[in-house]
Amino acid sequence: MAQISLTVNGKARKAQVEPRLLLVHYLREQLRLTGTHVGCDTSQCGACTVLVDGRSVKSCTMFAVQADGSTITTIEGLATDGQLHPLQRAFWEEHGLQCGYCTPGMIMAAVTLLEQKPKPSEQEIREGISGNFCRCTGYQHIVNAIQRAAGEKR
Repeated sequence: MAQISLTVNGKARKAQVEPRLLLVHYLREQLRLTGTHVGCDTSQCGACTVLVDGRSVKSCTMFAVQADGSTITTIEGLATDGQLHPLQRAFWEEHGLQCGYCTPGMIMAAVTLLEQKPKPSEQEIREGISGNFCRCTGYQHIVNAIQRAAGEKR
């Protein structure tokens, strides 16, 4: 067992974990933060995307012990004071979701995208979310939602 200390959604956490425990499983099974989804277990789909120290990371590719000392934000940690994050609200308003399975990872990837490029073009949005798959939509509503959140709705 390994001791880890990290901050998850603003709350300090300490735990004993198996060295091979993936971050996604720590979040879902030990912290019960089930908004982070396990989609493929091969890092292809992006449903498990969270922010680690402000950058989007596929949590199925990272061991919990690698996150020791880090600040983690999951989809549950984006809302503040009961108000949805602008991206969460935009996905709702622009119908950027269907079944919702990919949505948390898609939003978390978009958070990093908008941090890096506050006013991305449509092409930059499509490239920025290219590591996240949605099997239900044609992506246009997702792009619209990200544009709306960026203030770029055209």
